[in-house]
This record gives sequence, C-alpha cells and structure tokens, in this order.
Amino acid sequence: MKMIVKAALGAAAMLLASGPASAFPDRPVQLIVPWAAGGGMDSVMRIFAAGFEIELKQPVNVVNRTGGGGITGHTAIATATPDGYTVGGISPEISFFKTLGMGELTVDSVDAFSRLSLIPAGVTVKADSPLKTPADYLKAVKDSPKGTFLGSGTGVGGSWHIASGGLLKAAGIAPDAVKWVPSNGGAPALNDLVAGGLSVFTGSPIEAKAMLDAGRVRTILLMTNERHPNFPDVPSAKESGIDWTYENWFALAGPKGIPADRRKILFDAAARTMERPEVRKAMADRGITPVWDKPTEFAAYVKTFTERGNAVLKDLGLAKE
Repeated sequence: MKMIVKAALGAAAMLLASGPASAFPDRPVQLIVPWAAGGGMDSVMRIFAAGFEIELKQPVNVVNRTGGGGITGHTAIATATPDGYTVGGISPEISFFKTLGMGELTVDSVDAFSRLSLIPAGVTVKADSPLKTPADYLKAVKDSPKGTFLGSGTGVGGSWHIASGGLLKAAGIAPDAVKWVPSNGGAPALNDLVAGGLSVFTGSPIEAKAMLDAGRVRTILLMTNERHPNFPDVPSAKESGIDWTYENWFALAGPKGIPADRRKILFDAAARTMERPEVRKAMADRGITPVWDKPTEFAAYVKTFTERGNAVLKDLGLAKE
C-alpha cells in the first residue's frame, strides 16, 4: 500500500511540475514577420497580434526578421522550436522560393493555419508623376526602352513582382519591361519611390495609405475586377480593359511539430481573434479583407495561386525549375 501511495504522490508531483495543458501559454508568444515594419504584412500582423494576445491572455510580441527576399523570416518560422511559443506570418513569397532557386523552403515546410487577409495589388506613382491613368502608365512603359521604368515592393520574383509582370503581359507588353529593384517590403520601396529612386510601386495601396493621405504618392490602378470601397476613385484592371487581377495573402503559420493540444489552443485563439469586431474593423478600415479558412481551404487556394504565379515567373525568365 505504501508503495502505491508513494507512486501516486510521485505522479501527482510530476503533473504539478509540468502543469496542465490549459496553462499554455504561460509566457509571451513571439510572432515573426518576414518583412519590414510599416509594410502590408506588418500592418496585418500587428492588428492580428492585438486581438491574439487578448484571446491567449499573454503578450504577443511582433518581431520583424527581414532579409533575403523574405527567406530570413520564413526560415525563422520553419526552424523555430515547436513548443507553440513562436508563430509567424507567411506571405506568397514562400510559394516561389523553390521555383526561383532560392532554397527548398515551401508552404509545406511550415504548419500553415489559415490566411488572415487579402490585399489587392496596384500601380502607385509619385504624386508629381505625369502618369495620371492606367493607359498613361502602360503606354509609357511600352514606348520606353526596357528597363527605363524601375519597380519594387518586394524581392525579385516576389509577389508584387509577379503582380507587375502579369499586368504587363495582360496588356501586351513584355513582362520584364519594368526592371525590378529588390526591397525588404512595401515601406522601404515606397520611401524609394518618393525619393525618386523608383518609377512605380506595384504593391498594395493599403501599404501606401499614409503616403496617399499625405499626398506624396498616387495610386492609378488596382489589379481587381471591381473598384475597392476604400479607394473609390481608383479604376480597376477590368474596367481598364486589362484581364489581370492579383491579391496578396498573409497567413498564420508555425513550425511543424507543435504538440496537438498547444496547436489547438493557438488555432482556436486565432480563429476567435479573426471574429473579433475590432480586428475585422481595423483591417477593413485599411482596405484589408479579413479571412479565416476552413481546414482544407487554404491548401487548395495556395495550390492554384502557386501555379498561376509560377507561370508569370517563367515569363519573367526567373523560374529555375
């Protein structure tokens, strides 16, 4: 009997030491963002983090890990200790690293939970640019020697580069007519645009909102089928006679191998976060479409998205496989 009691007490002590599953998380959670502060992903993830920490009842610290055209931050997410205390935002670039010959990292390298948002690509120029309409921009690119126009918004072969190449091809222009200048996200690219180092930013006007409001830049086209409610004066690609749309997505992911009980806590808290009215409103007010996928929805979406993007990368001469 003494042996049984002793064993039971020992087991109880071990349970107390390890703590119940419901105790997770009992310290701050890190949320890695692979792109620079002030850009589109950074904005989405900081809005999400504010709600996520309410649901987790722990601080959620946003950490920007930039560099390598997104490789640095995405790798940091994939290789983090799978204890549930590190998650991150992944962007479409992770779908194309392998195609670009940048490494073996793919969406399958991480445990992808769901998309959090969609934001449309656009064509944004400096406020004093003589280009006023989509037709002005496309004609100027077509009539100029290749490489005259310099574009940016992400790394070479990244999502906004694909948006640019697809737009030009749909308009009957060589996809690589605009020379791409790599950047670590929308914010640094927009600073370069305003400084005169770039001709065009083909990221989302959502990333450019502060500069748009300040009158420092102008968005002249959205790569959408319809006008956007937050940018009612900006024509869509469809109404401009261009058969090309492009929306960037940002998703929540973690390293593979997070214990099932902890993953469920994170997943359920994230799902509740995306239902919070203040989170949805904060995104919608910036023109960001909030999203939360069904379990198999994201995988199917990414497959189609990747195939479409890879076709443009081949047209750009960037595909290595």
